[in-house]
Amino acid sequence: MKWLKIPTLIAAALVFGLASPALAQEAADAQPVFDAAATAGEWAYAIDNMFLMFCAVLVLFMQAGFALVESGFNSAKNTVNILFKNLMDLSIGMVLYFIIGYGLMYPGDGNGFLAFGQFGIGGNGADVAEAGALTLQVDWLFQVAFAATAATIVSGAVAGRLKFSAYLVYSAVLTAIIYPISGYWKWGGGWLDQMGFYDFAGSLVVHACGGFAALAGAIVLGPRIGRFTKEGKAKAMPGHSLPLATLGVFILLIGWFGFNPGSQLAIVGKGNTEAVMLIAVNTLLAAGAGAVLAMVATWIMHKKPDLTMAANGVLAGLVGITANCDGVTNVEAIIIGAIAGVLVVAGVKLLDKLKIDDPVGAFPVHGLCGVWGGIATALFGEYSDGYGNWIAQITGSIAIPLWAFATMFILFTILKAVGMLRVSKEEELRGLDIGEHGEEAYNGFQIFTTN
Repeated sequence: MKWLKIPTLIAAALVFGLASPALAQEAADAQPVFDAAATAGEWAYAIDNMFLMFCAVLVLFMQAGFALVESGFNSAKNTVNILFKNLMDLSIGMVLYFIIGYGLMYPGDGNGFLAFGQFGIGGNGADVAEAGALTLQVDWLFQVAFAATAATIVSGAVAGRLKFSAYLVYSAVLTAIIYPISGYWKWGGGWLDQMGFYDFAGSLVVHACGGFAALAGAIVLGPRIGRFTKEGKAKAMPGHSLPLATLGVFILLIGWFGFNPGSQLAIVGKGNTEAVMLIAVNTLLAAGAGAVLAMVATWIMHKKPDLTMAANGVLAGLVGITANCDGVTNVEAIIIGAIAGVLVVAGVKLLDKLKIDDPVGAFPVHGLCGVWGGIATALFGEYSDGYGNWIAQITGSIAIPLWAFATMFILFTILKAVGMLRVSKEEELRGLDIGEHGEEAYNGFQIFTTN
């Protein structure tokens, strides 16, 4: 029997031996094929989207900076009111920019002046996972942070006398309608973009929009009680906490690294990586130059260096470089920031001459230096396809500020006409924290002043 089994075993071995190549082929076919190009695309897609989300969070963190700067530069009796306004312009802005603002700013096709795409965000992921492709969700997250920044700029300029309810109305109108429309003119592919107007991260689209809205509010409201003498001479009304204000400036400086480098919208690839690094360095250099020149200017004028002006010089340099940080050299960034530092000092003095009360210097920092950023783009920037030409830059530097100022002037005038704009004299003297909110920022403490 043993000898009879041998042929059987040999036959079985031959069958399996012949069949093994086919089985091996089937096993190979069953293995997932490694697609190096697709995998690399998905990695790049993830990194670029993560990069933009991180930058969006940095820009949102700037809201904390604005809250500290504005409260520190104002009286202690108005701190709750200022913090509350900063919280609510962000919250209202997020909701309304989701509902209507994003669709107004990025409508797709349109006539170049006014169009509407859709309610909400309109989608989620990109069609293809590749470098540079962004999900609509992260794009909205980044854009809403910019909208909130434009809105909160006004808070400091109207501090100490504006009714809280009026500020909520203003925040809703600006973030839902005014900012998205002028944003569409440039970033949505509207008429300014078609002219070749260039504003990389928003010197005009964001900061001048907010700065000129702030100017309109300050003019219609009028100055705080005691800000100017009967003869028209400006009286200083120092803020209650320079530590808070200075910390706010540092936070804004850090947040700006989301604002400007993030506007490259991607970091994967040699070109994008180098562009982001150039933008970051230019941003920092302009901020430093702005602070130095603002300090020197006030030192010469007042014989002592002024911390508040140097702090505003940092912000002025940042605003000035925002439009052009991707298209200028390091040295040009220093020049742009330095000029912005001088402009912010001149702007503060100009407002005093005109008897316009802007407690934090919102217009000189964001309005005046925002326009400077647009002009500096034509002066120093190097861009292709006709972008950054003088005609387009001058047109954009007039159109966006004029749009923001005119619309907000009308809105604030209407609010004034119906008695919604300014608090009573008694409430202003006592402080808006008690009058508007029934709360105190430093409850249980008595605050004494030498003024």
